[in-house]
Amino acid sequence: MYESMLTQRMLEEEVVELFKQGLIPGLAHPYIGQEAVAAGVCASLGKGDLVVSNHRGHGHSVAKGVPERTILSELMGKDAGMCLGLGGSMHSTDLEAGVIFSTAIVGGGIPLAVGVALALQMDKSGNCVVCFFGDGATNTGAFHEGLNLAAVWKLPVVFVCENNHYAVSVPVSKSMSAGIVQRAQAYGIPGLFADGMNVLDVYAVSSEAVFRAKKGEGPTLLECETYRYKGHGVYDTGLDYRTQQEVDEWMRRDPIRAFEKKLTDDRLATIEELGSVHDKVKSRLAEAVEFAKNRPYPSDDLLTRFVWA
Repeated sequence: MYESMLTQRMLEEEVVELFKQGLIPGLAHPYIGQEAVAAGVCASLGKGDLVVSNHRGHGHSVAKGVPERTILSELMGKDAGMCLGLGGSMHSTDLEAGVIFSTAIVGGGIPLAVGVALALQMDKSGNCVVCFFGDGATNTGAFHEGLNLAAVWKLPVVFVCENNHYAVSVPVSKSMSAGIVQRAQAYGIPGLFADGMNVLDVYAVSSEAVFRAKKGEGPTLLECETYRYKGHGVYDTGLDYRTQQEVDEWMRRDPIRAFEKKLTDDRLATIEELGSVHDKVKSRLAEAVEFAKNRPYPSDDLLTRFVWA
């Protein structure tokens, strides 16, 4: 989980720099600060379990095992990307790794995850699907319709709300009157809360939800309270709607630094061992960046076949 969080953080930092250099066309939405959620949830999943992601999906892809070179190639629009360079940042999809779909439509992944869960149930696979979405998605019709149907059919799905306190620039205090996790009560399903800045807490709570889903006990709504350090996208400082003081307060709870401290304090790892992991991730990402830079863009023939398909 430490390596997963570190890879997510360092990959997103590369993404920000590559965007500044004009090497990433379109948009990108950094996951920096939220790494504990993806790492903790995906650590509770088996190889056959699936993930439906959203516009801020690079961290989910890393945590589920998508190679960094594949992610960066997609972001740069290169033919070695997850979607052959044709999907871009907001459509992280790798069937082999179990990231079955990502959508930029707010809340749009929720009904899709319900359909995937129905297929898993009918197939008697014993697997489940996790659907990641933000706090803003909980105010969409898709959220309520999806949770209701999943509850009625007791589907093997875990709904993970990454509550980073802002839907683009709208704070949750101005968009909802009650807590997100409380909404589970309306559909008769468990609502669990996790500290999204603590990877062990996320892992423990998500493991409970995944266990329920695989036992056939139905869906769970999991709210992970977290915080994005950057703005909504790479083009946004975020300081038009929140203060630097607020950002600094959350950064003092940094999930990676906190986990490093716990690992060393509990003598589960030495500073040297953590440094070795850091160096390994840094080297792997440097190789991935160079790989993606040197790949070609999709050919006209590939584009034509994709459109007709």
